[in-house]
Amino acid sequence: MTAARRQIASCLARPTHWLGAFVVIGLAGCNPFAPALDDGDAFGDLLGDPTTVEGFFTNFRNAYELRDLSLYETLLDSSFTFVYQDFDAQVEREWGFTQDLESTRRLFQNASLIRLQWNQIFAQDELIPGIRTRVVRSFNLTVTLEQGDVFRTDGNVNFTLSRADSLTAWRLERWRDESEL
Repeated sequence: MTAARRQIASCLARPTHWLGAFVVIGLAGCNPFAPALDDGDAFGDLLGDPTTVEGFFTNFRNAYELRDLSLYETLLDSSFTFVYQDFDAQVEREWGFTQDLESTRRLFQNASLIRLQWNQIFAQDELIPGIRTRVVRSFNLTVTLEQGDVFRTDGNVNFTLSRADSLTAWRLERWRDESEL
């Protein structure tokens, strides 16, 4: 046996060397400062399934709370119409896709914080099963502007959602605002 082999055999025969080797190997594979990885999709809760009505509402809330116009735009149908009551003039007014994007862009730019909570669904009517549905749902909305002013409102949205087929994402075709802004 060579001198080197005798030295290795001598080290392996001592239990304290084995214990030291296990500690070094164990610490090398474990980083106490790295968080454990969770199973599943990290963004699964952030983005809803756009092919479900609930997923549409999740994405709508996230677009508002993240003030993400690019996410919001994907939720609108190109024929989108926003309808609201002008209480001062006592008339119903509406605007389309382009004006809504501009209005929402200004809201997102001027807000420092937006919180949107969807509440109870009062009605959900399948106008064309799997293709077109109407949802009336209550909400609470809080908008904090950059200057610190806080606006709170609640009410109902009356959404008409549509899609090309049952495998594609729901899009907002018509939004009838039933809040008291």
